[in-house]
Amino acid sequence: MKKLYRSAVFYFADIITLNIGLFIAYFIRFDFNIQSISADFIRYIIPIALISSIFKVVIFSMFKLYHSLWRYAGAYEVVKVVIASAVANMSLSAVLILQYDFAGWTFAPRSLFALTFMLDVFAVGGVRLLYRIYRRMVTGAAIDYDNVRRVLIIGAGDAGTIIAREMKRHPELHQKPIAFIDNDSFKVGNKVNGIPIVGNDKKILSTVQKERINEIIIALPKAKPAVLNKIYEECSKTNCRIRILPSVSQIIDESVVMQKVKDISIEDLLGREMVKLNTEEIESFICGKTVLVTGAGGSIGSELCRQIAVFKPSKLVMLDNYENNLHDVVLELKVRFPLISIEPVIANIREALRMENVFNSYRPNLVFHAAAHKHVPLMEWHPEEAVKNNVIGTWNVAHSAHKAGVERFVLISSDKAVNPTNVMGATKRIAEMIIQALNTKSTTEFVAVRFGNVLGSNGSVIPIFKRQIEQGGPVTVTHPDMTRYFMAIPEAAQLVIQAGAIAKGGEIFVLDMGQPVKILTLAENMIRLSGFEPYEDIPIEFIGMRPGEKLYEELLLSEEGLEKTKNDKIYVGKPLFTDYQLIYNEIGSLNSSLLDKADPSEIRNYIKRLVPTYVENSPEQVAAATITPL
Repeated sequence: MKKLYRSAVFYFADIITLNIGLFIAYFIRFDFNIQSISADFIRYIIPIALISSIFKVVIFSMFKLYHSLWRYAGAYEVVKVVIASAVANMSLSAVLILQYDFAGWTFAPRSLFALTFMLDVFAVGGVRLLYRIYRRMVTGAAIDYDNVRRVLIIGAGDAGTIIAREMKRHPELHQKPIAFIDNDSFKVGNKVNGIPIVGNDKKILSTVQKERINEIIIALPKAKPAVLNKIYEECSKTNCRIRILPSVSQIIDESVVMQKVKDISIEDLLGREMVKLNTEEIESFICGKTVLVTGAGGSIGSELCRQIAVFKPSKLVMLDNYENNLHDVVLELKVRFPLISIEPVIANIREALRMENVFNSYRPNLVFHAAAHKHVPLMEWHPEEAVKNNVIGTWNVAHSAHKAGVERFVLISSDKAVNPTNVMGATKRIAEMIIQALNTKSTTEFVAVRFGNVLGSNGSVIPIFKRQIEQGGPVTVTHPDMTRYFMAIPEAAQLVIQAGAIAKGGEIFVLDMGQPVKILTLAENMIRLSGFEPYEDIPIEFIGMRPGEKLYEELLLSEEGLEKTKNDKIYVGKPLFTDYQLIYNEIGSLNSSLLDKADPSEIRNYIKRLVPTYVENSPEQVAAATITPL
């Protein structure tokens, strides 16, 4: 009913204004001299007005001028008005010319409709402009302008312009765009929708103070993390609320763009560019096959399962030793992917016979081995457990895959495997050696994928920092100069799958981790994002490096070399270890002797023999180790 009422108002308003325009056109045509208008023209002016009104309204209806939401009208609607008016007046003019040719006389001067075209555009467009002004006055009447937040928008591109326009259209949002900041010198000094572009990011502080800004919105959806960090550092010096527009690709409907703006998070500051996957290659790699994922309840394993399920395997076998996490992920995937056969398996990778039974039962085509112990301090205290899981477990899964004739086996490795200074990293290096040695003997293609820390994984630094901030601090950092590589969990999983798709066997793939992040900077930004000031509201405490830690992580052994792949975020290193018999003998001796004794010093000596670059810690250092974040 409301829609019909609005359309009827527009119909009536158009008829009135079109007729007024017609009479004005007559006056203009005859230089505002009524006496110069011929009697025939005066006689037929009323019939012409009636015919013209009906004709034009019909044309306007065909162009759907009565179906547009004029409160959101823009350039597209204006163009429609111009075209509809042109078609209507050209048609009427053509009728007059034909009538003159056949009858030799005319109802109106032929130039009349050239004038009415221009008048119609102003009249019809003016009615709609007045409607927009009326809507803004009505919706703005109930707004408490004392509570309107003054907003500074960083980025005067498409995204920032849309946000500013949306604020103006919706005063009920209680937000008013005051100024733009943009680093493009050609834009500075100009205006967008009447809003000035006052300068580059060096003007943020002065603009906030001068214009009494309450809120800052960062509208730079394509900006790199380094740029966002620099801008956020400036914004954090103010007391403003800081928000961000994640991605312009998410803005489908301009009328709801403000719903996309969110409070800035640490993931935004550490975020990375969108992964470009060769989906056809991955689909041919996975579609219709049985895929087994070990550690399927963990951070990486569960995300691997989510990403794999997208490419329609015939069966997804999810193996884990911990039932609670696995249960939750299985329920999630069965709802999201009801057409895929999902098989949960509770099993321990340390048990060789159990692994053989699993592989014989499910006969997987592809294996992603994500099960591992990963916490550095815990593995320093219990090296025998690291060896049991990361070495023996990998051997059991990989050897079972070899015997079952699996097509491809992908090991999830770590940057800590490079020149390891801790037991966890050394055992991951041995796991890499196992799959490289097996690749020389087996028809299965064995590969490893190596990357650094993932954002928000279980037990990682970000959840720990969040918990410490919630408790009022202190936030504990091991060393002020410590850096780490970070990657989002979905990105890591996607690149692992892509690496598996392009593998030929024996490679160690290295993921592009971007620029290393200073852990102290990470802690400071997280405190600010929580609404506090580092060192003032929340203290930061330096507790010293833990045994086995490095100030920085490496991603490649110097001997491995590095080559590009066709994906610009995946690199490949050449195989270094190919002695299957050696690794077979060492695993055998490990099973029969060392682990039964559980003597930490003997286990470390064993690791050192297999991984000469491993630098072990003294018993005193290990005893002093504490469980703290990076």
